[in-house]
Amino acid sequence: MLKQLYKYLTQNQANIYGLVLSSEGVPYVIKKDARGWEVWVEESVCDHACDLIAKYIAENQYSPDSEIQKASEYHHSFIGAWISMLLIGCHFRSDMYGQFNQIVREYGASASAILDGEIYRTVTALMLHSDYVHLAGNVAGIFIFGTAVSSIAGAGVGSLMILASGILGNYANAVLFEYGHISIGASTAVFGSVGISAAYQFYTKIKMGKQRMQAWLPLAGGLALLGFLGTGKRADLTAHLFGFIAGIGLGLIYTLLRHHLQDKSIQIGSVAACVIILILAWFG
Repeated sequence: MLKQLYKYLTQNQANIYGLVLSSEGVPYVIKKDARGWEVWVEESVCDHACDLIAKYIAENQYSPDSEIQKASEYHHSFIGAWISMLLIGCHFRSDMYGQFNQIVREYGASASAILDGEIYRTVTALMLHSDYVHLAGNVAGIFIFGTAVSSIAGAGVGSLMILASGILGNYANAVLFEYGHISIGASTAVFGSVGISAAYQFYTKIKMGKQRMQAWLPLAGGLALLGFLGTGKRADLTAHLFGFIAGIGLGLIYTLLRHHLQDKSIQIGSVAACVIILILAWFG
């Protein structure tokens, strides 16, 4: 009777493990499903096969969990550039008719208004910027870190996580201040993307037994970046911090569910969800 030895592998990983088994005369079968490749062996040699592959992994410091998502071709995207273009377009549109202050009053992340039920502000505020310097900083941040997130999770799922981190960060900030506070800018989502990337790197390293101490470095680096870039004279530090924390949470959730988020349909559905959220926030 055949027993599954590994699942959710890339094709390259499955082929390598097959070579390891065949070199020791262990028969195996490689199968493919919608979520990846699988290696099956006879139940009677299962323990021996596991030992062989474990030895190979130890000698080569390699594990399927240490190369999350590398084989997903659609993860190579520049979603950060598309988001940046969207932010630039929104700024030009909001600044075009000299009504920027009115737009901020109606769509900025006002703590009291958000808690009164105007949740759309947690979205629209992300797309408003006070001046071109403010815009340029966030465009650069989202271009760099947004593209990094899309390379991890794909353009669709990555975009949805970045947007969600910004929304959650703005809402948490509103709960903290309750009233008398209003903020704008995509920096909450920028630091959300930093948190997502840090969480992914943390998970990747902690799964490799010899790098457990190094696993905390990405999170520490993210906090250092928050302290360096997120505490400027006009910066909303708490919004940045909440965005970063939300990103960490979303990043860890993604790593646990990543094998279920591989399908192209999920990526397309995530893009559609982002578009629907934006449309409802501005026009709903």
